[in-house]
Amino acid sequence: MKAVRNTLRITLLALGIFTARADETEAAKADQARLQGEWTMLSGERDGQAFPAARLKDSKRVAAGDTTTVTIQGQLFMKAKFTLDPAKNPKAIDYAVTAGPYEGSRQLGIYEFDGDKVKFCFAVPGKERPDDFSTKQDDGRTLSVWKREQPASSKESK
Repeated sequence: MKAVRNTLRITLLALGIFTARADETEAAKADQARLQGEWTMLSGERDGQAFPAARLKDSKRVAAGDTTTVTIQGQLFMKAKFTLDPAKNPKAIDYAVTAGPYEGSRQLGIYEFDGDKVKFCFAVPGKERPDDFSTKQDDGRTLSVWKREQPASSKESK
């Protein structure tokens, strides 16, 4: 009887773990779907210094599947494969950088949605993941806020 109870406990524990992982996977898929498409940078800062307005002009982020491409003033700034962990607080995002200044490295960050906006805070490669959405002098963090572009059909109907 004791063996049956232990088997039942193990089965229930495994089922609980499987269900939790399935929920985490679904949450990651939902957040990945929310990131898809084209985004325009609204604001940004690095090491406590705000980006100049000229840098914001024509700055785009395009997510397709698990890849994001960032262009600044029409020039490729970075391309990366990304993975999400929305179960963490704040939500975590990891980049495997495939093009740009940090090509071949891994960058750790956090993200947060606010309606049609998303906010990111990333550490430079080799630094720990940020635990909040802030930057200060020489901390190696970049904070950026992006707004989703309206699909072409929405722009035309206005």
